[in-house]
Amino acid sequence: MPKRFSTARGREFGDGVRAAIARTGLTGREICEKIGWDPSKLSDLFHGKGGCSEVDLAILLSFCHIAPDERDHMLQVFRQMDTKDWWQHHGATHPVLARTWYEHLRKAKEFISWCPLLIPGLLQLPDYMRAVFAATVGVPDDEIEQRVAARLGVQEVFRQRLKCTFFIHEQILFVPVGGADVLRAQLHHLLQMSVRPYIEIRIVPIAAGAHAGFAGSFELMKFHRIEPVVFIECENSDLIIEGKTAVNGYANVLTSLDRTALDAEQSRRRILELAT
Repeated sequence: MPKRFSTARGREFGDGVRAAIARTGLTGREICEKIGWDPSKLSDLFHGKGGCSEVDLAILLSFCHIAPDERDHMLQVFRQMDTKDWWQHHGATHPVLARTWYEHLRKAKEFISWCPLLIPGLLQLPDYMRAVFAATVGVPDDEIEQRVAARLGVQEVFRQRLKCTFFIHEQILFVPVGGADVLRAQLHHLLQMSVRPYIEIRIVPIAAGAHAGFAGSFELMKFHRIEPVVFIECENSDLIIEGKTAVNGYANVLTSLDRTALDAEQSRRRILELAT
C-alpha cells in the first residue's frame, strides 16, 4: 500500500479531534446530529483534510467541553495542518512528555536512534533517569519523579515488540551518570535488553575516530502507512523533520553509522567487558 501524504500537525490534529469526541461518550454521527454537521465533514477533520472554518471547529470543541489550553492548541495546529516540518517551542524547558513524539512512537513500525552523549531514554533505568533530570537546567526538583514515571511509561512501547535499533557512541559507556553503581546497573540493563529479538544495540567505537554522526543525536521513525519522520530534541524545543530530502539525509547518516559501528554481538561483548 502506498504511503499517504500527511503531516505531523495533521496527524496530531486528527488524533486530538478523535480524543475529544471519545471523551463525550457519543459517536461521531451523534455529535454531527447535535451540531448540524454532515458526517463527511467530521471525517475530513479526522484525516486532516480541513473542510470547516475555525468557527465551526471552535463550536465542535466547545460542544466536547475541551479544556481551554487544549482548544487553543488544536486551533493553532488547525491553521497549519498542511505545513511539513515543525519546530515546537516549549518555553523554559522540555515538557514532561513530548506529545507529538509519543503519539508517533506508538504508531511506528521501526525506531532508529543515534545517541552520542547518553544512554537513549527508552533504555534508561530509573536511577540513570534521575541523575540526568537532576543535572538538566530548568527541571524543578519536585518534577523529577513525574518525569521518571513518564519515561518509564513510554518504555511500555516495548510490549508491542517495536523494532528498535540504537546506535550509541562507546564514550557513553564510561560516563558515570549517577555514580559507578548506577552506570554498572545500566550496562547490565543494556545487555538484558540487547537479547530481545526486536532490539539491536550497536556501539560506535572510540577507535573509529571521525564518523558521520558528529552533527548530534536524532531519532528516525518509520511507519506502515505514512512517510518516515525525524525527531531532534533540543534544550527547550523539538524539531520534527518531514521533508523527503532532509529525512533521506538523516537516513544516510544511519547507513554510514551502520558501517562504522560494531555489530550486535561485538557490541554485547564490549558492553559486557565494561560491565564486569
